Amino acid sequence: MFATGGDPEGTLVASIARPGGNVTGLSLVGPELVARQLQLLKEAVPKASRVAVLSNPDNPYTATMVKEVETAARSLKVRTQLVEWRGGAAPDAAFDVLAKERPNALLVLFDPVLTGQRVRIAELANKHRLPSMYPHREYAEVGGLMAYGASLTDLYRRAATYVDKILKGGPLTCPSSSRRSSSSW
Repeated sequence: MFATGGDPEGTLVASIARPGGNVTGLSLVGPELVARQLQLLKEAVPKASRVAVLSNPDNPYTATMVKEVETAARSLKVRTQLVEWRGGAAPDAAFDVLAKERPNALLVLFDPVLTGQRVRIAELANKHRLPSMYPHREYAEVGGLMAYGASLTDLYRRAATYVDKILKGGPLTCPSSSRRSSSSW
């Protein structure tokens, strides 16, 4: 059983079509999600030509997300600037870099370390008057401008339902989700 923020294909399962073994779980990020987030950010801030991308380079899924953002940025005619932030430092240092570079907008990639600092990240983005797109609604709930993605709370609630069924020995069904950003296997 897994509940993850990254794409499980290639890491937790062999493929979505044929996961192999006894595995079930939920994921709230697919590779195409960050491209859609950038597209929505560009629609909200049409004059944005430079978008900073806040990421944690220690997250193994970051490289995949960055690649998707760069591909989407080319089609949207947007330049991206990768701003890396690791969990050992306060997010303030990353925003010091942003203040000097002065991008038109900010895209925050999904990462558990960044999520743990979501209140401060949203505060700093607002302080610097930086229109920002976040990976899930918990950022918007603490003051972030906008988010596109599943709710972490909902993901974990759904995972608990799976665990309960597994422990009771019942059949697992794959619930269809009305949210495009969350997937279940």
